Amino acid sequence: MNNYWFVFHRNLLVIQPVGDGSYTIPCCESVPFEVKEGREVHDVHPIGFDTVKAFETDMEEAPEGYEFCDLRASFYKLPLNLYNAAGKCREILYWDGNTQYCSACGGKMHMSTDISKKCEKCGREVWPLLSTAVICLIQRGDDVLLVHAHNFRGNFYGLIAGFVETGENLEQALEREIKEETGLTVTNIRYYASQPWPYPCGLMCGFYADYVSGEVKLQKEELAAGGWFNKDNLPELPGEMSIARRLINHWLEVKSSH
Repeated sequence: MNNYWFVFHRNLLVIQPVGDGSYTIPCCESVPFEVKEGREVHDVHPIGFDTVKAFETDMEEAPEGYEFCDLRASFYKLPLNLYNAAGKCREILYWDGNTQYCSACGGKMHMSTDISKKCEKCGREVWPLLSTAVICLIQRGDDVLLVHAHNFRGNFYGLIAGFVETGENLEQALEREIKEETGLTVTNIRYYASQPWPYPCGLMCGFYADYVSGEVKLQKEELAAGGWFNKDNLPELPGEMSIARRLINHWLEVKSSH
């Protein structure tokens, strides 16, 4: 039986060019590249696939007939189902690499199931953890709040976002992040969609909210710039791969239909 082989060198994914200019993931019965002795080959079960294989390689250069591609950039080269599967594989490999030893007793951790490990000494079990984040498009009449964060890779403007803290629900986390980063108060928070974000192990939960009060006072430690924009004077926007762009695109569709 053929398997898709998701092979990573850190955040670089091995992809295979196809004759028509598109790309795919190596798909064959046996592993197409050398697996270092002792290196775990994981069985991963992304949605829409029975099983795929994933492992880390020490190759510095892709073999002939293949290419290395940054996982983010692979969104624009691979079919969406393969990009999503690659994200899950990367998260499993990241988790595996960071749970080699038990945090309770220091014993060696071994795979117990496809998504769990057990300590050989104390028997403690661990599973992959997700860092849950919220992201929100805030609208004020015909305007939308867009910001440029210090950690953005590029000059684009995006949306207010932040991680959920212990003891918060998603809406509380959103209200806190908005207040901390902009000084604004919002209402009518409503869920839009969520997105896996394997950089390295996140879940982004997208919302809309309506402005109530306050002047924009940017948290300088987090944000480099920001302000209100309308659909006719938008700055550079996030890439299509992000839920931020999906939120903005949907807002633009609604504004254009009115």
